[in-house]
Amino acid sequence: MIPEKTIEELILKHSTLEKDLSSGEIDKKLFAEKSKEYSDVNDIIENAKKYISFETDKKELEKILGDSSTDEELKTMAEQELSELQSEHDKNEKRLKLFLLPKDEADKKNAIIEIRAGTGGLEASLFASDLFKMYEKVSHKKKWSLELISISRSDAGGLKEVIASIKGTNIYSTLKYESGVHRVQRVPDTETQGRVHTSAATVAVLPEAEEVDLKINDSDLRIDVFRAGGPGGQSVNTTDSAVRITHIPTGLSVSQQDEKSQHKNKAKGMKILRSRLYELERSRIDQERSQDRKTKIGTGDRSERIRTYNFPQGRVTDHRINLTLHRLEEFLEGEAFDEMIESLTLQAQEESLGNLE
Repeated sequence: MIPEKTIEELILKHSTLEKDLSSGEIDKKLFAEKSKEYSDVNDIIENAKKYISFETDKKELEKILGDSSTDEELKTMAEQELSELQSEHDKNEKRLKLFLLPKDEADKKNAIIEIRAGTGGLEASLFASDLFKMYEKVSHKKKWSLELISISRSDAGGLKEVIASIKGTNIYSTLKYESGVHRVQRVPDTETQGRVHTSAATVAVLPEAEEVDLKINDSDLRIDVFRAGGPGGQSVNTTDSAVRITHIPTGLSVSQQDEKSQHKNKAKGMKILRSRLYELERSRIDQERSQDRKTKIGTGDRSERIRTYNFPQGRVTDHRINLTLHRLEEFLEGEAFDEMIESLTLQAQEESLGNLE
C-alpha cells in the first residue's frame, strides 16, 4: 500500500507545475526542465486521483451491498462494479509504484557499446560482427545515431572488437540489459561434417558520461603516443598519432589509433575512458546500496552468460528471464528486439518493486 500522503504530494506537485508553466514567468532553461517534469507527472495523475478516491468509492458500494433494502439486481451491479474497482485499483497501485521507484540517472543518457569476440576463434569474430549489425539495424529502426569509435577486423569479415557511440532518446535504459556474454550455436561455413559449434562474444553497454558527470584530474592521467600500426604490423601512419591513455588511480587504460589525428584519437579515447570510469563508480555505489537485493538481471556482470542464439533451432533464449523467441532471423534483423527488451525491463521493475516490499 502506498501512503496517502505520498499520492497527495504527487497531485500537489502536478498542480504546482501546471501553475508555474502557465505563469510565463520562468526562463527558457527552467521552462524546459519543468515541462519535462510536468509531462512525466501528467502521465500518472489520473491514476493518482483514482487511487485517492478508491476508499470513498469502495465504501459507497459496500454500503449498497450491506443495505438489506437494496434489491438483488442493484446488488449484483454493485458487486460487479466493486470487483472492477478493486481490479483497477490494483493496476493503479502498480503503475504508481513503478513511477515512484528511484530513477536511474543514467537511463536518459546516450550509450557506448563495446563488442568483443570471445571463445571460438574465427566463428566468434563472425558472431561479434553479426551482433554489431543487429545493433546497427535496431539503431536505424529507432532513428538513433550510431557513430563508430574504433574497430578491429578479423579475417572473413569478422570483428575482433568494435566500440561505438549511440545517441538518441533513452538509449541507455533500452540497451543496458545487453551487457554480458552472448553465445551462438551454429554450423560454421568451414565445418565439413555439419557439426554445431558454440562460440561467444561479450557486450558491454556503458552510459556515455559527460564532463559534468565525472571530474578527471589531468595529474591522474598518463598519456603515451605511438605510431599506429595496421594489419601485420604495416604502418598506417608516418606520425605518432596513436594514443594510449591510462588512468593511474584505477589502472584503466584505453588505446585509440583509428584517426590520423592525435587530437581526434585522444578525444575518442577520453570519451571511452570517462564512460568506463563513470560506470565503475556507478557499480561501486550500486553494490553498496544493494547488498540485500536479489536480482536476476541488471547486474551488468560481463562474465554472465545472458543469451543464446541457436541457429539450427531458429531460436534466441534469454537465460535471465527464461524467455525464448522462435524468431531468430527476425531478432537479428532488429524486428523482435523490442519484445525481448520490454520483457527484461518488466522483470527488472518487478524485482525492484519486490525489493521495496
